[in-house]
Amino acid sequence: MEVKVSRHNNTLIAEVDGRIDGMTAREFEEKISAAIPEDGGVIVCDLSGVSYVSSAGLRAVLVVAKRLSKDGYAFSVCGHSGPVAEVFRISGFEKIIFMHANQEDALAEAGT
Repeated sequence: MEVKVSRHNNTLIAEVDGRIDGMTAREFEEKISAAIPEDGGVIVCDLSGVSYVSSAGLRAVLVVAKRLSKDGYAFSVCGHSGPVAEVFRISGFEKIIFMHANQEDALAEAGT
């Protein structure tokens, strides 16, 4: 699993590639946490390159989302499709985490 981080105005974009499962969930949490700017803002996690998410991966996304929310950051997920989108939908994540079809929609919602 790879995480590529970039910035677009006040938004940090974390593009994830690969699988988020029991073997990579902790690495996902660590890489996202290490990339979080100290000055606040919006974090968009682009999952368009993710081919698989296990229950451990869902938990990692939820842990990151809760930590960011508690610290006053806005967090959203975008680009999830196919089986990954289905896992998020069935798990009810669309009710607790902002979800967008793509990066452009997420950035528009963030106002950047």
